[in-house]
Amino acid sequence: RLEGPSASARRPGRPARLAVHRRSRGRNRSHVADVLTAQTMPSSMFDPSRVRRYLEHTRRTSGGRNWPASFDDRLTTALPSFRDVVRMLRQSGPRLARLDHATRIPVDRPAELPRARPGQTLVTWVGHATYVIQIGGLTVLTDPVWSRRIPGVRPRLTPVGVDWDALPPVDAVLISHNHYDHLDAPSIRRLPRSTPLLVPANLAWWFRRRGFRNVTDLDWWEFREMAGGPAAGGVRFDFVPAHHWSRRTLTDTNKSLWGGWMLTGPDGIQVYFAGDTGYGHWFTAIGERFPGIDLALLPVGAYEPEWFMQPVHLNPEEAVQACHDLGARRMAPMHWGTFVLSAEPVIEPWERTVAAWSAAARPRVDLWDLAIGESRALDGHLPPLAIEPAAERPAGRPAGRPTEPAAGIPVGLPAGAPASDHLPSDYLPSDYLPSGDPPSGDPPPADPALSADTR
Repeated sequence: RLEGPSASARRPGRPARLAVHRRSRGRNRSHVADVLTAQTMPSSMFDPSRVRRYLEHTRRTSGGRNWPASFDDRLTTALPSFRDVVRMLRQSGPRLARLDHATRIPVDRPAELPRARPGQTLVTWVGHATYVIQIGGLTVLTDPVWSRRIPGVRPRLTPVGVDWDALPPVDAVLISHNHYDHLDAPSIRRLPRSTPLLVPANLAWWFRRRGFRNVTDLDWWEFREMAGGPAAGGVRFDFVPAHHWSRRTLTDTNKSLWGGWMLTGPDGIQVYFAGDTGYGHWFTAIGERFPGIDLALLPVGAYEPEWFMQPVHLNPEEAVQACHDLGARRMAPMHWGTFVLSAEPVIEPWERTVAAWSAAARPRVDLWDLAIGESRALDGHLPPLAIEPAAERPAGRPAGRPTEPAAGIPVGLPAGAPASDHLPSDYLPSDYLPSGDPPSGDPPPADPALSADTR
């Protein structure tokens, strides 16, 4: 009903105020509910739990695939408990990290981004896990994070290595998983909505909700090929396993997959981007499937305290061992020197990586410890390294990590397997089960007040 002064007493030009009786509100709300249920979903699904399941099902099937409701079966180890997280934050959380050597983190920002010559692969470190990779005539971004800060941690210690405006047109974006230091909403929003995006299983809906039209989500061992430049052939992108986990909110733990990417150029050059991972058997499996990796981009930071971080983050010695397991000729350390995610001194990952590489008697020229903003080129594919059999590997293999696959743990479809709807993992034929076990966790950002815009 209309409430307020009579029409004769109303001020000229002032609209009437519409009010609703308290006793009629219930009827009105009931009417709205009836309309919603009649027009949007079956009447039996309007209670909150069924609505939530309905929305999750819609997300899982939005791209034509039928992803599982959870990827818990891909974890290598159990996720830390809430008590473990509290203990870590009290004893040795990221805010206790020493920053006194932050000025020693090398930064070499170019006036403009170098461009790869025909037949050349050029790799530029932007910072953390973000690279600009020019391969096969394409410009590819990995885990693009251009924001000054991400939820739950200090602002960047170092500037981005390449200004956003200095980027050439982006031909593809690779996402390893949905943690905030790898999937940055403000950076993603700066991309044209037609940009091809390659993402882990059951993460495509997040991008489609933001208007992106060319999104492909893949399971482990699946791939997509893209045409290169006018004078180049195609570039192949394989999604490969990692020892990690996923979470972006309090209710979506392991609802999407995680992993790394293998980029193969038309000349056979192979660049492996690990994303975020702990140490384990997957490196040997990837090396066997992709012999002759030319460059491995491996994380070396966020490892303290080791009792908490070990299942999901490499320390420098483990990264060097992982490079050996992969059979990779060169290694570029990443995931350090940008955000403070754990308790080790900020310069320590680089110092220990250099020492571990030297101790492994690897050629110093093959350790690409790039400064932030620095670029380096691969000018041709070399024959695979001679890697010793597992029984003869150096005794420096990190202790306490799985070296044999856990029996019966299902994994994803390899490249070449039938690309039908995603079958339940316990239904996969044994021919499509690469031997091995799957991945685990790192602590979520400790910021309870995350805006919907950031998510």
